[in-house]
Amino acid sequence: MDRLMAGVDADQLTVLEGQFHQVVIGPDRVVCLPRTEAAASRLPRRAALLRLLDGFGLGFPTPLPLQESAEPPYLVLSRVPGAPLEKEALEDPRVAEAVAAQYVTLLSDLARIGAEESVRASLSAPRDHWRRFAVDVRAELFGLMSDGGRVRAERELGALDGLPHVASAVVHGDLGAENVLWEWQDGLPRLGGVIDWDEATIGDPAEDLAAISAGYGDGFLGRVLAMGGWEDDTLLARIATIRATFALQQALSAHQDGDAEELADGLSGYR
Repeated sequence: MDRLMAGVDADQLTVLEGQFHQVVIGPDRVVCLPRTEAAASRLPRRAALLRLLDGFGLGFPTPLPLQESAEPPYLVLSRVPGAPLEKEALEDPRVAEAVAAQYVTLLSDLARIGAEESVRASLSAPRDHWRRFAVDVRAELFGLMSDGGRVRAERELGALDGLPHVASAVVHGDLGAENVLWEWQDGLPRLGGVIDWDEATIGDPAEDLAAISAGYGDGFLGRVLAMGGWEDDTLLARIATIRATFALQQALSAHQDGDAEELADGLSGYR
């Protein structure tokens, strides 16, 4: 770490624990240290994806790979400016309006580049994504649940059967509040950038909208949908169905990566 953060004093560093990585944040760069072998194996894809995204003129910054290593595994990225926006900030209508407008731009940019052949080739997802997810949850997680937990999970998984196959945009896959960074200018937040693209794929924008709903509530989601002209009952139903599986998604990823802490948290409502 002394070499990767050369010239940076220890008191300038911040260390965070994510689901897949331990992250060391310096003034101008970030070092991602995978927590599991599975996370380490995904680092090359992550670096390649970030380079690809950088070439499409997105209206917001994404991290750029600066250095990578397979042994020991790590990835050094440029630091994206800003910090997550607290939910309480949206109680100011001016702030909520400004943030919603920038989320619309963000999602529109992801839809735009989702039509690019090179992006679709790199991020293509199987048509039976949700069916495979349900099969894996039943096989790997049901044995860790209570009877009541299995009933709840079966209800949530069963709802996925009604989801249409939508592959119209780049889907970030983890567009929670912690991965969207903001800077304040003249009393209003400006989008600083989006980080943590590990789960990115071609898919249904409802997945990212569900993450926005989980982070900031249905009221703010409604504002984004209205501003984007995306108000229709079919989309709302897809958002609700996908959001209901977030805990199972966390638990399955954690189980497959051998992360006991994240697994326990994801399964807390099923035991």
